Amino acid sequence: MRRVFFSFKYKDDVSRAMVVRNSWVTQGKEAAGFIDAADFEDIKRQGDQAIRRWIDDQLKGTSVTVVLVGQRTCNSRWVKYEINKSIEIGNGLLGIDISKIKDFDGNTSERCGEIPRGYPFYLWVKNDGYKNMGDWIERAAQQVGR
Repeated sequence: MRRVFFSFKYKDDVSRAMVVRNSWVTQGKEAAGFIDAADFEDIKRQGDQAIRRWIDDQLKGTSVTVVLVGQRTCNSRWVKYEINKSIEIGNGLLGIDISKIKDFDGNTSERCGEIPRGYPFYLWVKNDGYKNMGDWIERAAQQVGR
């Protein structure tokens, strides 16, 4: 079974990220990188080392990292850490624009850019992510021999 780490700017994009995660899980796949808001706040209070440790633990056993890109993702130091750590451990990488997925209030946003640079990038809404994400993830895994 393929286990995937989803990287995203928590505060800004959690509702959009949940749409993507749920589509993956309903297909019988395993997702990592999601945390309850209260647990996340608890880890944040413990400092940067605790956050790094949590990310590193979540990445264990994954073969692909999917960066879910919204309006502020490009400026997130933790998303940058997750991308760099994913490269370090040899995960396949890809980016998906989630800015056009409606949030809890029915709003969409803009996206900050296409990250991770140099890796495949897809548009969730326009490229029918619900139907195609599995293929995108498999291609990313194959590119790194996983």
